Amino acid sequence: CSEKHTFAMEVEPGKTYLLRIINSALNDELFFAIAGHNMTVVEIDAVYTKPFTTQALLIAPGQTTNVLIKANQLPGRYFMAARPFEDAPLVIDNKTATGILQYRGIPNSLLPILPHLPAPNDTAFASGYNKKLRSLNSPQYPANVPLKVDRKLFYTIGLGMNPCPTCVNGTRLAASLNNISFVMPQIGLLEAHYFNTSKGVFRTDFPDKPPTPFNYTGAPLTANLGTSQGTRLSKIGFNSTVELVLQDTNLLTVESHPFHLHGYNFFVVGSGIGNFDPAKDPAEYNLVDPPERNTVGVPTGGWTAIRFRADNPGVWFMHCHLELHTGWGLKTAFVVEDGPRTEQTILPPPKDLPPC
Repeated sequence: CSEKHTFAMEVEPGKTYLLRIINSALNDELFFAIAGHNMTVVEIDAVYTKPFTTQALLIAPGQTTNVLIKANQLPGRYFMAARPFEDAPLVIDNKTATGILQYRGIPNSLLPILPHLPAPNDTAFASGYNKKLRSLNSPQYPANVPLKVDRKLFYTIGLGMNPCPTCVNGTRLAASLNNISFVMPQIGLLEAHYFNTSKGVFRTDFPDKPPTPFNYTGAPLTANLGTSQGTRLSKIGFNSTVELVLQDTNLLTVESHPFHLHGYNFFVVGSGIGNFDPAKDPAEYNLVDPPERNTVGVPTGGWTAIRFRADNPGVWFMHCHLELHTGWGLKTAFVVEDGPRTEQTILPPPKDLPPC
């Protein structure tokens, strides 16, 4: 491939640089590394972390990571490289994307060195890296983790085949939370909520837990669980504290899912492989300095627990950040009620708001 179109970043020996890294891929979690250079992670999703040094990082679609790098190596040209992480039994495009870290004064004719990236299915690295992410939790930047929980939610993530008489093979792929595949309405959810015209647009009866419990991460399940379709939301009281456990399932296949919540940051208090155990797993939660972010990867065949305080009124989407899955219906939304004071209520729409 021609280097003419490869991004190059020029650095001066001895200087330290801040790289703001964003995963803007549609459907791939990515490993990223720079040949010959360690990176110090200092921030994720615009929140400071306890700094730690790593040779490679993992970043999911929608996530951001800020790192410091020192130009302290032999002046030369070094590849920056990213390639997908996929530890599920799926076929992916595992091409490597590259840029070049180039020391000032080094000619373009010098061949860059390639970095050592984790293997595409390196679950151990992914898990170890995520465990290193911790909030700074300093007096200036405290981690205000909710310790008392008002509302406990448990959402299963499922893929399935729904009957579709007009489709090839008579079926269509669907994705669901608690066996409900989200249908986008014709009228804006926030508009319907604000003007109190939600009847016929959405319902607020999204279940707090799956209707039918099962062995979520056992043998692959190809049976259709009768996935329903609907525009069903969950109503949350203003300023209440929420714990949400996102559980991957083996419906069709296990897979890692990066989940993004609009309107909020949340604390990632726990994560594990297999089925979440409400009797044992919460004892292992990090309630002191868990990472604070707005997008989190639910591990393949595992679970992730998040906590947040619902102090931002409105209607807020929560969805898988894999474009394919969100298009199949892997999303829902929270209706957070207004607070008692004027500044705790939804602002009216601007006068020039275009109609939906």
